[in-house]
Amino acid sequence: MALSRKKWNNVIIIASVLMITILTLLDDKTSQLPDDAHPLFDDVSSLAQLQMNELWLNRGSSNWQCHPKVLNCQAWGEAWSKIQLSPLPDQQGLIESDTASRPKELLIVIASNEQAQPWSWYEKLGLLKSPANNWYLIPPSQREALSPVIKIGTTENSGS
Repeated sequence: MALSRKKWNNVIIIASVLMITILTLLDDKTSQLPDDAHPLFDDVSSLAQLQMNELWLNRGSSNWQCHPKVLNCQAWGEAWSKIQLSPLPDQQGLIESDTASRPKELLIVIASNEQAQPWSWYEKLGLLKSPANNWYLIPPSQREALSPVIKIGTTENSGS
């Protein structure tokens, strides 16, 4: 039995309302920070420098300074300086089962301590691993801003 045009319209309207409701609920759920999330940095121990591969970030006197390839320097610096984390139990089993996720090595320098601390950032999973092997979950609402926007370089041929 075929549906009439009026019934198809009703099906489309109901499906659209359900999709909007689901997306609204997901947005409400992911935009809020979890109750157990705490800032990684504070006024006393603020982020002074961060290095991810060849990209770097440094707190200047009035604003953030970055590697020349980073286009969103101020937003990237603010995202890392205001990051909030939730402590997690050991996640080694999850990491081993997800072979596609390779950590990015971060070197973090805190203003009150000049020695760099090596952290591992599992960007795809939203996890940070501290130098003391403690695991932290980055809330979904903060994950996107932690990745820098990189300028695409053009290679110029200097040959014949």
